[in-house]
Amino acid sequence: MNQFDEAYFDAGINRVGTHCAKWDEMRRETGDPDMIPMWVADMDFPSPPAVQQALEGAARQGTWGYTHPCDEDFEALCGYWKRRHNTDIRPDDVLMSPCVVTGLRIAVRALTREGDGLLINPPIYGPFFASIKESGRRIVESPLVQDGEGRWSLNFEEMEEKLASGEAKAVMFCSPHNPCGRVWSKEELTRLAALCAKYAAPLICDEIHADFVFAPGVHHSILTIPGGENAVMLCAASKTFNIAGLQQSAIVCRDAEKREKIAREMVASGVVSGNIFALAATRAAYTDCDAWLDGLLCYLAGNRDFAAEYAARRWPKIRVTPLDATYLMWLDCRALNLSQEDLMERILKAHVKVNDGLFFGELGRGFIRLNIGCPRGQLRQALERLDAVLA
Repeated sequence: MNQFDEAYFDAGINRVGTHCAKWDEMRRETGDPDMIPMWVADMDFPSPPAVQQALEGAARQGTWGYTHPCDEDFEALCGYWKRRHNTDIRPDDVLMSPCVVTGLRIAVRALTREGDGLLINPPIYGPFFASIKESGRRIVESPLVQDGEGRWSLNFEEMEEKLASGEAKAVMFCSPHNPCGRVWSKEELTRLAALCAKYAAPLICDEIHADFVFAPGVHHSILTIPGGENAVMLCAASKTFNIAGLQQSAIVCRDAEKREKIAREMVASGVVSGNIFALAATRAAYTDCDAWLDGLLCYLAGNRDFAAEYAARRWPKIRVTPLDATYLMWLDCRALNLSQEDLMERILKAHVKVNDGLFFGELGRGFIRLNIGCPRGQLRQALERLDAVLA
């Protein structure tokens, strides 16, 4: 029996007083000591015991000078992706980076020129917009399209138009998608890779949520897709094992020319990776924590089902986007006929903090993102408070 069962995750962890953004910064900003955080994408569970032990071991060293990733760091990542996602990665394909957002910005600057258009599919994680704008590039949008059940899909015809015309010179992609929770099929990814190859457009693919795919879904890394072998894939243990504050990720690129451009941009931008604690924690996460992750996925699936059933029973005007992956629920609140400002203000008055849909672009107007990565008791309490606004 897996020791990481429902009771283990029900216990959660008290993070108040740890200077964490999710709880302490939120309560400082709102001035509300009763606020429940259901926003930023980290979880209210303890990191795996093996990660804690690795950090304790690093602390006992007694000196923490300049450190570089070693062979074991690369081998741990490659072994994990082969074991969990059937993806072959060679150590030589990997560049270490502080975080996926840093990787996004570096890849944009390395593989495109100032003024180039980069194609994205909103609603999408806010730093996609910022990575383009702050690099002097142009945002080119091909919004996802929603069907009658609330599922979101790619508009391939529009994407091809924007690539064929030269309006977009590269594609930034999110797989699984944040905030819409989509797991992309092999067929969709193959079509995407073919489009990028046809128009010689670099493909930058954020796969940070790859580990949060619910059965029977399967994550297909872009690196396993015909035509996608030359994409740039970004990944990290940070979301999966709740170690985002340690700042460690990877940029995976099999194309030597692209990889060299990215490496040069990292040097030019002063980006280095070698936090001794981050490396120790990530090695442990990738080698010794599969049982913990299996237990977590079962628990999160239970949270997803609990929240979806609650909403269906109590919130007739709210449409919950079907959640294939991630612990982030995308809720369509447009039928409430509230302005976005009024919606967010009322939610805060209910003593709950969620993510404003506008963080994900204009297409997020009327939506909120709800983090269900927490003990079920906390989730239940937050949902009950949201009755005052969403019911």
